[in-house]
Amino acid sequence: MSYTPRLQEKYRAEIISALTEKFGYKTKMRVPKLSKIVISQGIGDAVADKKLVDNAVDDLSRIAGQKAIATISRKDISNFKLRKGMPIGTKVTLRGERMYEFLDRLLSVALPRTRDFRGVPAKGFDGRGNFNMGVKEHIIFPEIDIDKVNRILGMDITFVTTAETDEEAKALLDAFGFPFTKK
Repeated sequence: MSYTPRLQEKYRAEIISALTEKFGYKTKMRVPKLSKIVISQGIGDAVADKKLVDNAVDDLSRIAGQKAIATISRKDISNFKLRKGMPIGTKVTLRGERMYEFLDRLLSVALPRTRDFRGVPAKGFDGRGNFNMGVKEHIIFPEIDIDKVNRILGMDITFVTTAETDEEAKALLDAFGFPFTKK
């Protein structure tokens, strides 16, 4: 017997039928699904200290459960002392089982650990069914040992769905148990 993540099971068992009923899809292939999660960090001070990027790659790899990569600058910007090809951030793209595992950890462990957490504002939809949110501190994840962190970094998390509208994407994320704030 193979292992399938809890939220993937929930999607197959409950969410497909609930969204089909709500939006009246003719086939279950039309039901929106989560296709990938992209986690990225911009490290502005990496221009002066290259070790910051290495530490951020290690932390992000630990959080995601998959090797993160350093992103490099595409052009020179003299005002920021930035040269083309310098590492200035990190990112990782999660798909499949790792994506559902990360989503589960984010919703059930990390977000509730955030200081003064009242939910995620639903204003991060982009008009095409994708959702973006920011996390101010990467130490909310249990994989990070706070004693070994030399700098607290924020991160951007993008949830890419196959939904065609923001309404469908919000219904999908709601069904996963996303803690959206009530307006």
